[in-house]
Amino acid sequence: MTQGTDPQIGSAPSGALLCVVAFAGLAGAAGVALAAVAAHKVDSPALATAATMLMIHAAAALGLASLATRMRCAKWWLIVTGFVLGAATLFSTAIAVHVFTGNHLFPMAAPIGGSTLIGTWLAVAGLAIFEWRGTR
Repeated sequence: MTQGTDPQIGSAPSGALLCVVAFAGLAGAAGVALAAVAAHKVDSPALATAATMLMIHAAAALGLASLATRMRCAKWWLIVTGFVLGAATLFSTAIAVHVFTGNHLFPMAAPIGGSTLIGTWLAVAGLAIFEWRGTR
């Protein structure tokens, strides 16, 4: 964001920001639900991993969304945050489907989700470097 355009406390957040926050809330809730199933119904380390990935990335997405409101490239921060959530959801869903049904969501779904997740975190690092270089 440029100087003088900082959002005021209490100003209405953008629709994109609210969408990312809602997605993070759903991902966090799904992670807690999977953790409960892994703890009480299905003894599966893979399912516990899927739950942990969802919860960690949901919380991280809330932090990234909050950070986006203070950045010059807010739109890109929100796009990358959406991809973080999407990749974590794909990864975790692929694992959960396999644990519950024995079938694959689609071929290579978990590796695609995991690889995309790595890429999104590299994009976060790239955005941070871009923002930092713009402040110098």
